[in-house]
Amino acid sequence: MQSSRWRMKLFTGNANYELAGEIAKYLGIPIGDARVSRFSDGEISCAIHESVRGVDVFVVQPTCSPVNENLMELLIMIDAFRRASATRINAVIPYYGYARQDRKSRARDPITAKLVSNLIVQAGAQRVVAVDLHATQIQGFYDIPVDHLPGVPTLGEYFKNKGLGDDAVVLSPDVGGVTRARDLATKLGSPLAIVDKRRPAPNVSEIMNVIGEVTGKSVIIVDDIIDTAGTICSAAQVMMEKGAKEVFACCTHAVFSGPAMERLSKAPIKEIVITNTIPIKEESRLPNMTVLSIAPLVGEAILRIHEDLEVSKLFEE
Repeated sequence: MQSSRWRMKLFTGNANYELAGEIAKYLGIPIGDARVSRFSDGEISCAIHESVRGVDVFVVQPTCSPVNENLMELLIMIDAFRRASATRINAVIPYYGYARQDRKSRARDPITAKLVSNLIVQAGAQRVVAVDLHATQIQGFYDIPVDHLPGVPTLGEYFKNKGLGDDAVVLSPDVGGVTRARDLATKLGSPLAIVDKRRPAPNVSEIMNVIGEVTGKSVIIVDDIIDTAGTICSAAQVMMEKGAKEVFACCTHAVFSGPAMERLSKAPIKEIVITNTIPIKEESRLPNMTVLSIAPLVGEAILRIHEDLEVSKLFEE
């Protein structure tokens, strides 16, 4: 009798073909035959060249830059699979764009993360798989199952293999990231430190206080996203001024926009550890940058979802 795995098919748009290929290799299946291209006026064309009737379809498509293009590709592919009678459509979104617009901070602000969730469900997705959501409450924006895969186990395993544990301190660059930093500290058996940022007056530079002891320690700064790298680089500088032995920086999503690369190249950071949820061009990689593959984590989650097994078992020590 044929394994149920063969009723599963994996497809991808153009956002991160390399990661999709690694996930397919982990699963032992080929990437499905689909082509997402552009009409002459820029509209997106999607052609599925194989049957998906009765199939459990997984669409791998991070909504990274160019975020609007990649989001539309995802929506159009989901719609195509729905109209082609796929049994179940799973949107696998390694990087979830618009996640930082998750609430109204000021009057008349949109909640774009909720809008995106509405679009994905309306297109026909029946499950979402996301990695390290910037705002975990986004799971509640959906009325369909959402599997949230944390990036800390992948990052933690790397630092553990480097022998960083008792001699290290895990630093959260802001109060909002304390839970993530605590999870990494627990995995490494390391103490936790927090940067407390305060702006004493408008247009006056921030004063950064450190809660925790970092003198003579290897400091690991962890965040979910490095965007313009201002926060990470400032924190690294303060750590060295406070007497840290060395500084590592790590994140799940390497957005790297604006002045990020220039700042990171000048910052006192021994190693920058990221994952491949967002594709990083070879020419953009710094000498001290290490890219970890998230494919085994996502691939195992896909396999468990398809075979109706517990996904949470992936993160139990």
